[in-house]
Amino acid sequence: MSSAVSLRKFQFFPFIINLLIVLAIGFVASLVTRPEIPGWYSTLKKPSFNPPPWLFAPVWTCLYILIAIAAYLIWKHRSRKPAYKVTRAIYFIQLFLNFLWSIVFFGLHEIFGALVIIILLWISIGITINWFNKFNKIAGWLLIPYLLWVSFAGVLNASIYFLNR
Repeated sequence: MSSAVSLRKFQFFPFIINLLIVLAIGFVASLVTRPEIPGWYSTLKKPSFNPPPWLFAPVWTCLYILIAIAAYLIWKHRSRKPAYKVTRAIYFIQLFLNFLWSIVFFGLHEIFGALVIIILLWISIGITINWFNKFNKIAGWLLIPYLLWVSFAGVLNASIYFLNR
């Protein structure tokens, strides 16, 4: 099979693996997050633009699906070339930072530490988009809603930090 044909052909199992990786990260992070929402998080002062707690799960689920689709599109270009290895590494760094934020904010109650992590996450998403664009423009575009939501989450995190100092 030519490489052009393999790039067009949908591959179910690799797609599912990409989806499961991202959803597993979200699920494990939610195990730390969910119990803190009615407890610790409810006691924090929040800005007027704080969304209702029920909104976060569906938004993150949609974002994780978009992230997985983008990762799958990049996976289809896999190779041993340095550009692919860098792209893969940056992708996994941003996934790790995504996971770490929930642990630091909700698990450790470290609002400022979470703010530092979300800034690093925002930067890493921007870098991921740049590298994804080198392989597949659609993959890069699929991460824009993620970047926008993390931008909003960063402002929310900063507001919560300043309101609760």
